[in-house]
Amino acid sequence: MPAEPDFHVILVAPEIPQNTGTAARVCAATGTRLHLVGPLGFSLEDRYLRRAGLDYWPHVDLEVHADWESFRARHGAAPLRLFSAKAERSYTSIHYERGDFLVFGGETRGLPKDLLAQHAERTCTIPMQSTKVRSLNLANAAAIVLYEGLRQLGRT
Repeated sequence: MPAEPDFHVILVAPEIPQNTGTAARVCAATGTRLHLVGPLGFSLEDRYLRRAGLDYWPHVDLEVHADWESFRARHGAAPLRLFSAKAERSYTSIHYERGDFLVFGGETRGLPKDLLAQHAERTCTIPMQSTKVRSLNLANAAAIVLYEGLRQLGRT
């Protein structure tokens, strides 16, 4: 197993293989562990997933979990930071710490309401200027937050 990474990116029930492949590529580039929490909306053998990650898949530090309960059974004490378009606190207003788990929901549903309510004090958003856009692309949101965390740790 690789050394403990600065951050973990957790995608809960991702639906679009290209987004997951793009997030995997960002994780490979930054030495970030990627966790995929099921149910997944695609197969890990999906050609679009593989294509979006290009030839970087061997460099992705990947953990796959059947569901949220399986993830929490393995990482129950993990420091979570949840992200939702429905939150009010900006992702730039918090202090990221090495070892934080950055949690993002699937493209059309986001994170479950009960999970957001359970961790309301640890939930943030990426502010948007336009009210015509519901949310950002999943891979873009993960990259934005991850790089803010890395910036705060002096890694960029």
